[in-house]
Amino acid sequence: MSRYISPYTDFGFKKLFGEECNKVLLQDFLNSILPSYHQIDSLTFQNAENLPDLPSFRSAIFDIFCRGKNGEQFIVEMQNFPQKFFKDRLVYYSTFPIQRQAPKGDWDFELKPVYLVGILNFTFDDEKLVKKFSHDVILCDMSGDVFFDKLHFLLFQMPLFVKSESELLTRQDKWLYFLKHLDNFDNIPSILHEPIFEQAFDTASYVNLRVSELEKYEQELRVIRDNYAVQQTAEENAFNNGFNNGFNNGFNNGYGKGEAMGVIEGERKKAIEITKRMKSKGFTIEQIVAISGLTTLEVEQIIAEC
Repeated sequence: MSRYISPYTDFGFKKLFGEECNKVLLQDFLNSILPSYHQIDSLTFQNAENLPDLPSFRSAIFDIFCRGKNGEQFIVEMQNFPQKFFKDRLVYYSTFPIQRQAPKGDWDFELKPVYLVGILNFTFDDEKLVKKFSHDVILCDMSGDVFFDKLHFLLFQMPLFVKSESELLTRQDKWLYFLKHLDNFDNIPSILHEPIFEQAFDTASYVNLRVSELEKYEQELRVIRDNYAVQQTAEENAFNNGFNNGFNNGFNNGYGKGEAMGVIEGERKKAIEITKRMKSKGFTIEQIVAISGLTTLEVEQIIAEC
């Protein structure tokens, strides 16, 4: 059993970053990934459940939702498995903190920055994106110039983070290394021996969890493992079915085409032999064409070779 809990569980992620006593961890992590002009010195947790203005519309429940001292709003999501419309979901989620900024009465429509941070335990299907570990997405025009810089999507494809301990250069590197390998650590790596990470390790330690927390965590692990097994089985079945279908279709089609080509070639050889025998019996070219099925040019070429 690992010494530390996995941050890729809902419980583990919120234990590290979603509790009031560990708010300093979230603030340090966010500052490591935010641009220099949006560094934050205090955070306030907001209600993670966001309801639409109309009861008939769907709500959104964030993993973590918080606000900076200057009004900046942060949605922090941990996602274990890919979804068909994952990017659509990100955009949908970002609309809630934007709409909530509209006060009653007069308003000039000035918005505070909104950041949606995604820690993803998978890679995008899009081949153009799969090679990039991180993405800072903002609204740009067709020339690539920034059109609106108050809505950011900061996405990290954790399977593509491959830096070793000796390669960690920045604060961001350290946090991402911590998150990726936390449940595999037996001891705190020397490069992470500093107060903020020691607090994070202490929070994630099994021995510091209450019995009720351990039960909740183990239950989530079972669900994740079951989902992973289902996903792997589905992928293997899809691969095997695709391979078998492709092989069978390819073999059958190839065999059929080969058989057909063999028949055609055999018929052609037969027609050539008939042409030669008919020529030797004194048949005219027109008569040979009519009987053999060959063209006039083909018959003339065969006769020339005789």
